[in-house]
Amino acid sequence: MAPVDPHSFTDSTHPLTTHIALTLYFHFPSSTIHATALLTLQTPHTGQLSLDTRSLTIHKILDPETLTPLPFTLSLSEHPINGRHLTVSLNNHSSILILYSTSPSSSALQWLSPPQTFKKIHPFVYTQCQSVHARSVFPCQDTPAARVCYSAKLNVPRQLSAVMSARHCDRRDPVGSDLDGVLTKEATGFGFDLKSLWFEEGRIVEEFVMDQSIPPYLFAFAVGELGFREVGPRTRVYSEAVDGVLDAAAREFAGTEEMIRQAERLFGEYDWERFDLLVLPPSFPYGGMENPRMVFLTPTVIKGDASGAQVVAHELAHSWTGNLITNKNNEHFWLNEGFTTYAERRIVEAVKGEDIAALNVGIGWRGLNEEMERFKDNMEFTKLKNNQEGVDPDDIYSQVPYEKGFQFLWRIERQIGRPAFDEFLKKYIATFKFKSIDTETFLDFLKANVPEIEKEIDLQQWTEGTGIPPDAHEPVSNLYTKIVSLANDFKLGRMPREDEVADWKGQEWELYLENLPKAVEASQVLALDARYRLSESKDYEVKVAFLQLAISSRCRDYYGEVEKTLKEVGRMKYLRPLYSGLVHGAGKDEEKILAKRVFAEARECYHPIAQGVVEAIFAKHV
Repeated sequence: MAPVDPHSFTDSTHPLTTHIALTLYFHFPSSTIHATALLTLQTPHTGQLSLDTRSLTIHKILDPETLTPLPFTLSLSEHPINGRHLTVSLNNHSSILILYSTSPSSSALQWLSPPQTFKKIHPFVYTQCQSVHARSVFPCQDTPAARVCYSAKLNVPRQLSAVMSARHCDRRDPVGSDLDGVLTKEATGFGFDLKSLWFEEGRIVEEFVMDQSIPPYLFAFAVGELGFREVGPRTRVYSEAVDGVLDAAAREFAGTEEMIRQAERLFGEYDWERFDLLVLPPSFPYGGMENPRMVFLTPTVIKGDASGAQVVAHELAHSWTGNLITNKNNEHFWLNEGFTTYAERRIVEAVKGEDIAALNVGIGWRGLNEEMERFKDNMEFTKLKNNQEGVDPDDIYSQVPYEKGFQFLWRIERQIGRPAFDEFLKKYIATFKFKSIDTETFLDFLKANVPEIEKEIDLQQWTEGTGIPPDAHEPVSNLYTKIVSLANDFKLGRMPREDEVADWKGQEWELYLENLPKAVEASQVLALDARYRLSESKDYEVKVAFLQLAISSRCRDYYGEVEKTLKEVGRMKYLRPLYSGLVHGAGKDEEKILAKRVFAEARECYHPIAQGVVEAIFAKHV
């Protein structure tokens, strides 16, 4: 076997899949999808074909032309990271039809019961496939190296609707041709008659097509009682059909079209036609997910002052760096996130101005330095290009690929000048669009297009060295310097005056809190909050940064607010530092009891990826 990815069973000697056609029947009572997947290969193949699966029941695999069964094996045990290896025996086949069912334990899917939704009337389900979870929704070569086009027919209860990272083609009644290749109950091995379920009364079919190739981790859908608001010529904001959420989201993201126009000026034409947004329930584990055509967002980005649009700027930037050009595997994740963080800050600078962009860089700089402390016992993961053999990418997810990657590109920009770097970026995107590449490919392209750059910048130290290189750069701006100076004053016992913070919004407070000492006297925490009510902030970035300070300062007055926060959001950016703060370090018996109790009570409200991250924190520290 010649693997292409440490997180996949995909074999480089096998042809890659070019198209997947899915039919998906959603059975909410059992939190299960009964499905068929028609995989089309680059070339006809004879011999074994390796596919990735996790928590899937494979009922049968057929030759789609003759409907005769094809021999297959599924590894007996499930690899803790990579899942189960599905091997299909082919004889000059260029396509296969797989009949399968998902399981309630699918790591990509979160099934929400009505009480877990905003309206508390209908259920809801959504996907989060990055980094290695598409395989728990359908069998595939689940590596970014294998870009695919897809089509999908989703059979859902009529009162619900669906969105996908694809073009919506139709909403219609089920028809006979939907289940071509699915025969009788006995012939399929489903153990029930899928055809009768498909045509049950009260069902509707939503049909989608994605005819641009994407890595499997960008496959996405959500099904629920959805509504939307128009916010631009190519943007709708979707969420559960709750007027308050939809209206607040529409206000927060009203400037999206201007961001798209600025991004096109910087990086070239937007290639994905639509840039729609879906605000998910609070359990969504990330700030945003850059699914093409349909970005997924946490409701915590709706802050009421349009500053949440910066998350949208990041996901928009992915439309060029990450979605058009993709890292070949997760060991080169910085190619997705470092480029996107750089691009995001250029968009923010164009729309919001240099001071706000500098705040963004400053918050990132603090975060990067904190990651050095986090990984001090395993500096491998402070490298841009790192070895992830036997490592779960969710466990080592960090700001390093984002912020060190940004710093590397910013260093190149400073060396050759912004106009030259802008031309380089446009050429890079045009050269590698719809391809998956590795760090070496980028460096070869850089050296070919910027002669002798390797004499000016130590490219090997930046990409393969540990820690922060000496030519990384803290941002320079009057506002940034003022905030850091005020944070330093706090160490001397001086709080900022009200006139000094009168114009501050969330980012200013976040930067201030990030630059305070890790632990102060409990009385200082109480005094700061008494004056500025940071524990009550509607901006979770501010609130969580303050609660981290309270935990590290053993200011138990705020443990009730910590518990409340951990129970109302599932975004890992907040769960990771709050749970880690509670359980990390000596003499934390009371805090560990609190953390375990809160997690036991909140666990079912977290996405499976987030559950795994918290469990990994407990395994290390409890």
